[in-house]
Amino acid sequence: MSTTDILATVHGAQLADMIFMEKESSVMEMFPKGWLEFAGNGQNVFQWLASWSGMKHEGTWHDNEGPACPNPEKGILHCFNFHKDVQVGHNETNLAGWTADVLKKFQNRTRHLATDSSGKDFVPLKCPCDHVNDV
Repeated sequence: MSTTDILATVHGAQLADMIFMEKESSVMEMFPKGWLEFAGNGQNVFQWLASWSGMKHEGTWHDNEGPACPNPEKGILHCFNFHKDVQVGHNETNLAGWTADVLKKFQNRTRHLATDSSGKDFVPLKCPCDHVNDV
């Protein structure tokens, strides 16, 4: 994790490992359908952790197309437990655009850090995301 610049993952305990990432790194977080409605303030814990750790939480993706809770009459906890175990879907176009934006932000934010041991600036590499909208 200490060499991870950008972490894209679904919401979960694995995000606690972000404490080992460098300051100025970025986090992209995805949620299954139903999470927004049933998780309450707990869903913001990793946004807070990123902020406290000097990282950039680059937003969230909430799946709107997953399956509905099969027995909503059983209550909120039943639906919460159902949704937390469902695979997170994604919209490829949205995810590609979001990722490209995060890569560009990271590159711009850390460009000043790209120096060699003598203090000379490296020539910045072109970001592969520069051509994402050319497709």
